Formats: sequence, C-alpha cells, structure tokens
Amino acid sequence: MPNKYAEKKGWKVPKQNYKIKNWLEYNDSLRTRGRIDIWLSDGAIENWHEESQIYDGTGAPKVYTDLAIIVCHEIRQVYRLPLRQTEGFINSLFEVLDVPLTCPDYTTLSKRLAALNIKVPRYTKKDKPDETVAGIAVDATGLKRFSRDEWHQGKHKVTAKRSWRKLHISVDDKHIIHASMLTDRFTSDDSALPNLLEQINVASEQFTGDGAFDKKTVYNSVSEKFSNIDIVIPPSSDAVYSTDNHPQRNRNLQEIKVSYKISETARAISVVSILSLGFGAIGQSA
Repeated sequence: MPNKYAEKKGWKVPKQNYKIKNWLEYNDSLRTRGRIDIWLSDGAIENWHEESQIYDGTGAPKVYTDLAIIVCHEIRQVYRLPLRQTEGFINSLFEVLDVPLTCPDYTTLSKRLAALNIKVPRYTKKDKPDETVAGIAVDATGLKRFSRDEWHQGKHKVTAKRSWRKLHISVDDKHIIHASMLTDRFTSDDSALPNLLEQINVASEQFTGDGAFDKKTVYNSVSEKFSNIDIVIPPSSDAVYSTDNHPQRNRNLQEIKVSYKISETARAISVVSILSLGFGAIGQSA
C-alpha cells in the first residue's frame, strides 16, 4: 500500500525482502503444527468423579461430574467421533498420560448429555453416498474469478474488467455432489454434460435438467449412461412432436399437452359455473 503513493510522488522505494535466518526455529514451528497435545488441569482431574454419592431412591448415583461429561463432549466434537469411539479414545489418552481416570461409558455420556441440554451431533463412521439414488439433477452457475478494486488497479496497472467462470455440478435427491466441472463462461451446459456423466458412479432413476439441456445429444447421452431412466427436461416453447425426437422428449410433449387440455377444460367449467350462478342470481332478482 505505501508503494502506491510513493510511486506517484516519484520516490523509489526498494522492494522489501524478508530473508529467513532462524531456520532452526522455523523448522521446529512447522513440525509443531502437526503435534497433538492434550493437557488436563489439576482441577479437572480432581473434579472428575463425584465426591459423595447420595442414594435417594431415584436410581444409581452419579459417578462422574458434569465437568467430566463436558470435557468428553468437547474432545468428541474436535475429532468428530461417535460415542463408543469417544470412550475408547479418551481411555487411551488417560493411559498415555498415566492418569488414574476412566472415561464414562457411551450410555452414560448419551444420557448425561441429554440431561445437560447439550446439542449432540450424530456422527457416522463414514459419509458415503448411496449406491442407488432417486434422481440426479444437473445445473450450472456463474462464479466471479476475482475483483480488481481501486487498490489493485493502482498497484498493478490493470483495468477493472471482471472475469467469470462457470461451475457445472450434479447432485442427487440428498444434496450429495456426484460430479463437478469448472469451465470458462462461454462453455454451454450441454457440452459439459459428457464430462459430468463420466464422473457419476451410481445408478439413478431420474435425470432432471433445465431448458438448456433440451437437445437430442443430451437425451442420447443420458440414455446410454443410465438404463430405464426417466428424463425430465422442459422442452422449448416451439417444440413439436416428431419421429426424429427422442421417445422421452415426445412423451414430455404429450404430457404437457394433456395437462394443458385438462387445465383449459377446468378453467372453462369454472367460467360456465360462474356465469350460471350469475344468471341464476339475476333471474331471482327479476
């Protein structure tokens, strides 16, 4: 930022170079980033178990304090572990630290966390998409590559012309992304479809796209990729039934035509009923 004003005034400010001289400390700091250090305070160790157990006839007394339950929950959130894996992980930490403590079992953690009104996330062992999905939807959106503001223009002597990219994605009915592709803004949606279809490794019962995919090549590519798939693409306004069309495109045209006739018939019936009611009211008034 200072170089911008110095250059306008004719000052020659040399570029600042920062040379690393403390290589030993620098390497140690990079190694430290990968360390896993867990420290328990003396207060947490002393207050891990309840000091006195009261038998009031309402059930087994509490063995672990609320602090112990919260500590286990925090460690669980950091490593995204289910309850059973949390129990084994914390017990192994106590063995490494040589601390005479044990982690509450997973049932105790579940009940105590619910009693403390703590929101418990449900983690699974793996997040894997289903092998078969109900439907696949494909669409594209524009992304702004970078923004050249006034400071950027003044320092690098560039214009403020924006640059855009196009992101093509394919998602299923559970919002899991199965395919993605980043192109320039001039790439059409249908030309990027073959690359997306190659990335999809699951079977699907339905393919959904907008009007940009209403082309014969799209219907043929989707039919070759998936067997017995229902292709739902809205045809263009000037589309007509033809033997050259894909069978499913003709089916979509027929369904739209039938639904339009039904809606027009229902509208006409409603108009006739309104008019009959109006004339009936006029006759009664006369």
